[in-house]
This record gives sequence, C-alpha cells and structure tokens, in this order.
Amino acid sequence: QVQLVESGGGLVQAGGSLRLSCAASAASVIIFSTYVMGWYRQAPGKQREFVADITSRGRITYADSVKGRFTISRDNAKKMMYLQMNSLKPEDTAVYYCYKNPSWGQGTQVTVSS
Repeated sequence: QVQLVESGGGLVQAGGSLRLSCAASAASVIIFSTYVMGWYRQAPGKQREFVADITSRGRITYADSVKGRFTISRDNAKKMMYLQMNSLKPEDTAVYYCYKNPSWGQGTQVTVSS
C-alpha cells in the first residue's frame, strides 16, 4: 500500500485561502503517475465526503460544494498532490484526507472562522 502524508491545514478566516499538500510514497514517479488521487473531508458529526479527484491523465472531478473555489493538481515528478482552497467558508471546516485506493492519509485539520 502507498503511504500518504497530508500537510498545509490550519486556521483561516472566512474568505481566506489555504493550500493542502499530499506526499505519496509510491515506488517510482512512473507508478505514481498512474494513480487516481483524491481529496476527501470529514466534518464533526458527519460522514466523510468526496471533495475532488484527479486521474493519471489529468481529468478532474469536483464536488458541487467546492466547484469554482477549490483547485486540485498534481506534480508527478515530485509524487505530490495539492488542493488550493480559496474563498473558504465556515462549512469547509473539516479534517481533509488524501486518498489513493485503498490508502488514506492521516488527515489535516482545516478550520474556517466566521
């Protein structure tokens, strides 16, 4: 299984921005480049939900709730994935997880104050 490590979470005011990073311990750059990678989040008392994912060919899908505000990207040479989050809202407050089936990262907390 690939190991995933998120970073970049924190406390930000509504309307602010954060950039999350996910480092993957893939065997090689070539292998990492074949992965479908995704971001999920889980707010207190709620189920984990899909945020965005990106395929090996760069096809991207976003949850409706983050379209136009969040941008997912990847750097295969660095075996990294990113989530640029702009115009953050209090309802974006959650633990954000990096995902590559079947592996999950440990999560990084994002808190948006109103």
